[in-house]
Amino acid sequence: MPSRVPAIAFIGGGPRTAGVLERLAANRPVLFTGPVEIHVIEPHEPGSGRIWRYDQSPGLLLNSTAADVTMFTDASVACDGPSVEGPGLSTWAAGVLDGSIRDVPPLEPHLLEQLRSLTPGSFPTRQLQSKYLEWFFGRAVNALGADATVTVHRDTATAVESVSHDGAAHRVRLASGAEVVADVVVYALGHTDSVPDPESARLTGFAARHGGFHAPPSYTTDVDYSAIEAGQDVIVSGMGLAFVDLLVLLFEGRGGRFDERPDGELDYVPSGAEPRVWAGSRRGVPFHSKISSVLRGEPIARPRYFTAEAIDALLAEHQELDFRKHLWPLIAKDAGYAYYRELFTGYPSRVLGTWTSFESRFDAVDWYSAAREELVGFSVPDPALRLDLEKLDHPLSGCAFADHDSVQRSVAAYIQRDLDLRTSPDHSETLALFTALLFVYMDLGRLVPQERLNARSQQAVHGWWHGFFSFVDSGPPSHRLREMLALHRAGFLKFLGPGMWVRADDAIGRFVAGSFQSPVVVDAAAYIEARLPSASVERSANPALSDLHDAGWGTEQRLLTSEGAHSTGKLLVSGNHEVLSPVGTPQRGLFAVGPWTSGWGAGAFARPHTNAAPFRENDALARRILETLTTTRELTGALRKA
Repeated sequence: MPSRVPAIAFIGGGPRTAGVLERLAANRPVLFTGPVEIHVIEPHEPGSGRIWRYDQSPGLLLNSTAADVTMFTDASVACDGPSVEGPGLSTWAAGVLDGSIRDVPPLEPHLLEQLRSLTPGSFPTRQLQSKYLEWFFGRAVNALGADATVTVHRDTATAVESVSHDGAAHRVRLASGAEVVADVVVYALGHTDSVPDPESARLTGFAARHGGFHAPPSYTTDVDYSAIEAGQDVIVSGMGLAFVDLLVLLFEGRGGRFDERPDGELDYVPSGAEPRVWAGSRRGVPFHSKISSVLRGEPIARPRYFTAEAIDALLAEHQELDFRKHLWPLIAKDAGYAYYRELFTGYPSRVLGTWTSFESRFDAVDWYSAAREELVGFSVPDPALRLDLEKLDHPLSGCAFADHDSVQRSVAAYIQRDLDLRTSPDHSETLALFTALLFVYMDLGRLVPQERLNARSQQAVHGWWHGFFSFVDSGPPSHRLREMLALHRAGFLKFLGPGMWVRADDAIGRFVAGSFQSPVVVDAAAYIEARLPSASVERSANPALSDLHDAGWGTEQRLLTSEGAHSTGKLLVSGNHEVLSPVGTPQRGLFAVGPWTSGWGAGAFARPHTNAAPFRENDALARRILETLTTTRELTGALRKA
């Protein structure tokens, strides 16, 4: 009986799967020879998948510039497999226009127009990004070689079953009734919808009973907002990236437009179909905008304090690391070092003394020390230029607003100040800070074994640290904040302030919202929770993930705290992304990568030449898959001989 060709099945065909396919192609010549079958199960277009699909509002943009997006594992990536250079989004777009990149299906006229106007500093539409991702997927497939057969199933995986006594092979069931048999199954789903938690379900039920509207945490572009009427008040909690998308859909998406005034500010010209939005959040302000300045001083190097040597020394001294006690002081000091170096070397008139003198003294002090405060206080005379990370994290903390107008003035002034700092050529210290935090964010998962963090610190890394980094480094293009101010001036966007609260009031049948730091209270029939669902396999609405959870293939990540053990709702995986069984052993041939796992959860694409974490992960995962195929083939051969 002829032997079956080894097979891999990817559940999900978005950019993460495309990246792993590229790494499989790069590593195959060394780690696995012979034919292989690859199945990609994805209901949307492979490469872009659901989140980055073409079929979404043309007004939605990436939050990265064209120059800051690549899918290629370049020479900067510290991985075991070979690097493969290739065009990032900006270079790809230019290549499509000049004909040097030819294997791209014909683009629609409006996308060709976007290509012509695109610059490295432009923020491309997600529709254009979808075409880059789909092109990359096709290139990765072609790179696998003639003896690799790739089959795309435009279908949804619903379940995975073992079909051999030792779990070496699996059957993937599809919604259409078809089946795929594979030696290796990779759950490569990105953000998925979730079953509403009890509180969100209660709020949805409240809205239904009273003829209102409630949108639980969701992927913004997939929510139907047509029930929200023109002129209607809408309470929105959350002012991050989902909030930015929501404003695009509710205003430009309903026919409004922004006109630029002679002074450079924007005016909003309404269509008449707009609601009025009352927005708030824990911080009460939107994410920081992206930065358009360039460095004046010395270029940013790799972290100086948050290094492999420093982490190894901590690991040698402590059985478990505490994020706040051991890691954050190093991260904060790296942020401060980069920030102040740019001030000293780029703006010497704003400081006292020389960078050389400041650097040597800064090296010798702890971040949380009176000596550091004294050094900075003397060297940086203007208090507004001193880096205060706590104030950066909670900019309106401690503010007690007297009335509605003071809230509006304070939040609007904060947004304008953020724009001034991040778009002015005279404040490139913000770019130095951005870069320093980005380097640490990329290195954290590589340098710090997650199992060596105590439970509180694991929560801090996935919670506070990720949120702080996103707030400072992963905000929207600056023109989105200018649009917020225009909507605010036009009366369509009102601010509730920090410490937002919302409740459902049965007495009036409406949602009521306010802030713990102001007397402003509003009520409305519509309430939108503008954020993604919490990443969880326990509550995922994706059928493959819910089956994985319910069938007991894997186990939920549990953290031991002083209050006892509790589940994070995430799937526990090994450092190699292997699904771990309920007794903690790897499930042969089952891998999982995504925000709903216990892994560090890096994105699917990144900036070029930054040793990006997702590319390191893709390479390690691809190599482990190939090693698994080799082992399975050897075991199968031995069994046949026996």
